[in-house]
Amino acid sequence: MMQNSKYTVLMSVYYKEKPDNFAQCMDSLLAQTSLPDEIVLVEDGRLTDELYKVIDEYAGRMGNINFVRLRLDENRGLGIALSYGIKHCRNRLVARMDTDDIAVKDRFAMQLKAFSKNPSLDIVGGYIDEFIDEPDKPYSVWLVPISQKDIYKYQRRRDAFNHMTVMYKKNTVIEAGNYKDCLLMEDSLLWAEMIKNHAHMANIPKVLVHARCGDDMIDRRGGIDYFFKYKNGRKHILKTGTISYADYCVTVAAQFVVCIMPTALRRFIFKKILRK
Repeated sequence: MMQNSKYTVLMSVYYKEKPDNFAQCMDSLLAQTSLPDEIVLVEDGRLTDELYKVIDEYAGRMGNINFVRLRLDENRGLGIALSYGIKHCRNRLVARMDTDDIAVKDRFAMQLKAFSKNPSLDIVGGYIDEFIDEPDKPYSVWLVPISQKDIYKYQRRRDAFNHMTVMYKKNTVIEAGNYKDCLLMEDSLLWAEMIKNHAHMANIPKVLVHARCGDDMIDRRGGIDYFFKYKNGRKHILKTGTISYADYCVTVAAQFVVCIMPTALRRFIFKKILRK
């Protein structure tokens, strides 16, 4: 392990989160073989009474874990919430987690080992498998490139990191400009800015997180409104200079086709072609 293996888990929650899903997420964090030193939870706007109740319950179960709750008066979106939250993380290493997903029990131990083996690393992610109701019955696995060379190349047109799996150095994220308000692409833009700063990157070729997905998630990636949000995000990434205009045109054109195609066909592509 690293000489200082303390790390913070950074999460953001908003009113649409289901309390049961949040509880499963927290249970997975408290069952880690290498427990976090701190959990920072950004409450992105007013939550439901049911959510407040379950958060309060877990706040009383933290033991030696520093549990920090940060409240935003109104829902500002993931980019703003994480940008605010990371500034309050006290540790050098910060791990992202989504509040409806489930971390495998040795996820953080594997990532700490990667940082210990290669101290120059700035960010380490991994695979996810996706499930609908039962975590032990995934329907797909989202693979990502492993080496820095492949990550840099892959990121030009698709995300080389599963956001909910990453652990990174706080200072590297801050130096890259931190998360920005870039709807749908808060993480994509951050990876581009980190690449621009020559960050050292890697992925672990193992599933680190069981990600809760389903047809609703895929269906939301259709329609003209989604397309224009995607296009705007890619414009921001183009401005970083880490992708070419050809990369921008190819990805925007592909997304347009995906957005206007029939829902059933979009589900097939996401489940059978984009994933393995």
